[in-house]
Formats: sequence, structure tokens, C-alpha cells
Amino acid sequence: VVRRRLLQRYEHQPFISCLAGFYSCRWKRYQRERTEPGKCCCSMRECMFFPLLVAAFCFSLVFLYTWGEGKNDYNGFDWYNYGNLGFWFLWSLVILIVAAVLFAYISFLLVLAMCLLAEGQQLYLHWSHKIGTFLVLVFSISSLFALSILWRDHRKTVRLSFQVTAPYLHIGAIAIMVLLAWPVALHAIRADKKVTQVIIVGPYLAILLFLFLIPLGMYSPCIREMGTLGPKPALIGHRGAPMLAPENTEMSFLKTIEHGGDGLETDVTISYDGVPFLMHDDTLRRTTNIQEVYPNDTGKAASFFSWDALQKLNAGTWFLKNKPFVGMGSLSKADQNQAMNQSIYTLSSFLRLADSHNKLVIFDLYRPPEKHPYRNLWIRQILDVILKESKIKRHLVLWLHNGVRSFVQSVAPGFQHTMGRKAPIEDLLKHNIVKLNLVYTDMSSEDIRKYAEANITTNFYVVNEPWLYSLAWCCGAHSVTTNAVHLLKDLSQPLFLMTPQQYNIMWILTDLTSALLISLIFAL
Repeated sequence: VVRRRLLQRYEHQPFISCLAGFYSCRWKRYQRERTEPGKCCCSMRECMFFPLLVAAFCFSLVFLYTWGEGKNDYNGFDWYNYGNLGFWFLWSLVILIVAAVLFAYISFLLVLAMCLLAEGQQLYLHWSHKIGTFLVLVFSISSLFALSILWRDHRKTVRLSFQVTAPYLHIGAIAIMVLLAWPVALHAIRADKKVTQVIIVGPYLAILLFLFLIPLGMYSPCIREMGTLGPKPALIGHRGAPMLAPENTEMSFLKTIEHGGDGLETDVTISYDGVPFLMHDDTLRRTTNIQEVYPNDTGKAASFFSWDALQKLNAGTWFLKNKPFVGMGSLSKADQNQAMNQSIYTLSSFLRLADSHNKLVIFDLYRPPEKHPYRNLWIRQILDVILKESKIKRHLVLWLHNGVRSFVQSVAPGFQHTMGRKAPIEDLLKHNIVKLNLVYTDMSSEDIRKYAEANITTNFYVVNEPWLYSLAWCCGAHSVTTNAVHLLKDLSQPLFLMTPQQYNIMWILTDLTSALLISLIFAL
């Protein structure tokens, strides 16, 4: 019997050698020490550093989740960096990869530590891993701080994500507690004092109880009774379909129409000789080949070019070169050729296209800068194009600009007047507002319901991710502006949709199963 036990212990050593080797770089058996009953699992120095390892894991997990849920706004983040750096690069994807790698590294170290503790081994983290842990901790904290300062709305995105992911995060947290039960139980059993056992087990049980009960305060609009879900929100193409074609071009709007979009969104500015055209940026650097055609005018405002000069620019080659969106699929040869031949699009052509396909239109209007000949005539110029040139059906126009709304209502009755911010219902009705166009971080099912009761519909922008579109659907939004019409059109129901009864069963089964497993671990 003694010989068999010694043999089993000897055969078990390679596993421990791998654990200690990766964690401590102590591959030899004589380099390791076992934890004696009643003794601490590591030296005083290691006891001080182990909380840093746990903190690095927590902060890296928080940053990875925070940045991962921000994928909806990656294009805006990359565009912001383009404005500061002067060249296009997918920085958002690089940060996501780095965050994932660092979290995987810290998770690996923590799993090794848990396994070593479960095997009764003394912990000793190698100095290289200590440096790595410290770097991960600094990177995660500094990144979270930078996000909170430079991208404050991102916190709202994370809070919204909890409304759909919270039930599943709860299950993940319970699973982690089950995995931690083994080392906690071993150390509690090996402790020679009752006080020590209470110190080890007490916090663990308190956290576990908190997790068991947290669903009592959980809210998600996607947990609802059968038959109470509203219609699927309409899809408005943000600058067309910019994941499939160059933004604000004819090809982009045709792609939106091809994939069943209900409306088209764009940005309008006016050339130096009074032609309204579609352009989002102040300059032409990002979305044209101006560096090749007019290399000395790359910083010049787009509205200071004549229409003849603008027609000489290509508005599609940049799209094939830069691939502006994370996860863009490859284009067919025909689409590549079509994209390479796109030019700057006029407002008149845009409206005629929308009218011919009976699509809603909404646009941001940019007033020309000072010393522009149409600085004080721009609204009239745009109205002339809408009413006289394109002759689009007026009910298709969602008029967003708020500056001269009364004048527009007098000369162009029939537009659907839209407000870009929340306001008291009385004020909205007074100004004949029928729709709100709100940033998605302002999403609230209560506000949506309140405005709907007054026959005021809501549109949220820019909604690209399926989880965010699902949330908008569950909240009762009437439409969303999106870069991903081709993806969101295929959703037949919201993600994470379940009835309260289904969620209660999932919650109770999770708690009961985890309680049983943890009880068995402590009993054994």
C-alpha cells in the first residue's frame, strides 16, 4: 500500500512540475515546497503580490468587457484618431487584440496559482511574470481612465449592455465561484485555527450569497411576456451602407436599398458655386483622392471647392485601400470595380434616388464657413433643390435642422419635422415635431413609451451591433440609423429575448446547481 501511494505521488509530479514551471520557472522537484497544515501558502512578499495578480485579472477583465462592448463605436474611434494623426488605421482592433491577449495571460497565471494552491504547493511567481502582471495592471487602469476622460459616453454604452448581458454575466460569475470553491475549501480545511477558517470562507460565502440574490434587482427590457414585443425597428442606412460601399456615394445608397433599408441618411454641404453635395468631413482628405488631384489643397474646406473641381475627384478608391470597418468582408470583383468609379454625389441625385424607391431621407446640414458666398443663403439653396429640382414627395423628408424650422414649415409644409434632442412633449407638439432623432446612449424604454403615447416616434443612431439593435427593439424604438443594414435585416427576433418564467427557471437552476456542486466540494 505504501509503495502504491509513493508511486501515485511520483507519477503525479510531472503535472505539478508543469504548474510550478510555468508559474515559478521551478521545474525541478527539489526547488518546490509544500504548504504545511496551518501555514500560509506563500512567503510574506508573495502574499503582498498575490492581490496584485487578482487586481490585474479584475481590471483587465473589466477593460476587455468595456472595450469589447464598445465595438458599435469603433469606426467613430478610428475616425477620431484619423483627425488627430492624419492617417487611417484600425486602432480599435489593435486595442481589442492587446486587451484579449493581456487578459488571457493574466487568466493563465491565475489558473496556475489556483491549481498550485489546490495541490498544496507554495506560491512563488517568477520575477518576469511579476513585471508582466504589473504592466497589465498599469495598462488596464490607465486605459479605463483614458476612456472615462476622452470617451465619457462609453460608460453609457456599457450600462446599456448590462441590460442584455446581465443574466449571462450572472451565470459566468457563478461558474467562477464554483471553480474557486476547490482551493478555498482546501485552505479552509488545512487551517489550524477557526478564526483563519472564517477569514477564508466568510468572504467567499458572502460574495456567493450576493451573486445568488443579485437577479432580484436585475432589469432587462428583453425579459418580457409573450406577445408584448413591438414591431421590428425600421432601418435607415447611415451614409448608405458604408460597410459595403464608400460612404455617401450612389453605390452606398443602392446597397442600402438592395438590402431592404427603409430610409437613407446623409450629410449635406454646399460647394463654392452653390451646388449642395454629400460630404461628412470638413475636408476631402479621408474620402477622396484629393492628395493626388489637388495635393496643395488637402486641408482646404470641402465647401470652398467649385462643383467642377469636386467632379474631378474619386470618392471610392480610399474605401478599398483603408477598409474602414472592423470585420468588413471582401467585396466581389464587380463591387470592387463599381467602388473604384464612385464620385461625389449631389443632393439632387440623392433625393431623386430616394424618391424613386420611396425611401425616407434624413440629413445633417452643414452651414458654409465665413467668406463663403452662400453662407447666408444655404437653407434657401437646399430647399430649392428639395422642392424644385428633385421634387421628392414631401412626407419622405425628415427635416432635422432646427435653426429655421418655422420658415421651413411655412414654405415647405408636409415635411416630417424631427428634433435631435429630448424635450418636453408640450414643446414638441407646439413645434409640430413628429419624430425624435437621438443618440443611442439616450435610449430609455420609458421615454420611448411616453413619446409614443403623444404620437412622436423615436429613431436612434448609430446602431450597428446586433445586441444594441436587439435592445432598441425590446425598448420599443421605431427605427435606427445604422452602418449595418445588411446584417440587422436578418434578425428575426431580438437576441437574449426570454420570458420572465424562462429567466426565473434559468436563475433558480443556476443557483441550485452551483450550491450543490460547492457543497459537494466542501464535503469532500
